[in-house]
Amino acid sequence: MQTIFKRVLFSCLCILPTITFAADNVPEVKQALPLQSTAPVETASKPLTAVQGARIGYVDIVRIGSESERGKVLKTMLTASKDKFQVKIDSRKKQLEKVKASIEAKIATMTPPQREAKSKEFQKKLEELQKFAHTSEEEFFTLQNRETKALYEAIEQSSVEHGKANGFAVIVVKKELLYVGNAVDAQDVTDVIIKALNQASQKK
Repeated sequence: MQTIFKRVLFSCLCILPTITFAADNVPEVKQALPLQSTAPVETASKPLTAVQGARIGYVDIVRIGSESERGKVLKTMLTASKDKFQVKIDSRKKQLEKVKASIEAKIATMTPPQREAKSKEFQKKLEELQKFAHTSEEEFFTLQNRETKALYEAIEQSSVEHGKANGFAVIVVKKELLYVGNAVDAQDVTDVIIKALNQASQKK
């Protein structure tokens, strides 16, 4: 169940544009694969067998990500980080475009050895730009992975504490709750978890 919880959190919480750069005659940086949980992927979900009279809680992960103070801070931080990386990439891209324009303006007067030397120089700068963009992308996704995991663990902890204190048999992600019989007491505890997360954030 933890694997399902993490997979939904990663897919719903922080959807941000991939850091890339592109220009005429400049290959684009290959996009990184979406983040995935490091836990083994389950091939099938196990059916939830409810005991008559059991209390089941469910949470809306999207709401927690968008309405909790911690979720808002996370999204703001990731957006700022992404923008910072993009500014650096764009700056290097402009420098490379200036080098290209300079070479093109003088290429007619260059000797073959000079042309070859300039070609190698440009290729080296292009590879440096591609490497920098790739490294920036990896750093961004590492940050996103670490901070999203921390938020998930906070949600999990709040769910455990609320579940134990209020006699819930289980608390699950709302998306995974497909059917609940009339004999089962199912409650949306999203507001409670958001409140608990906000209180925990205020104590820090």
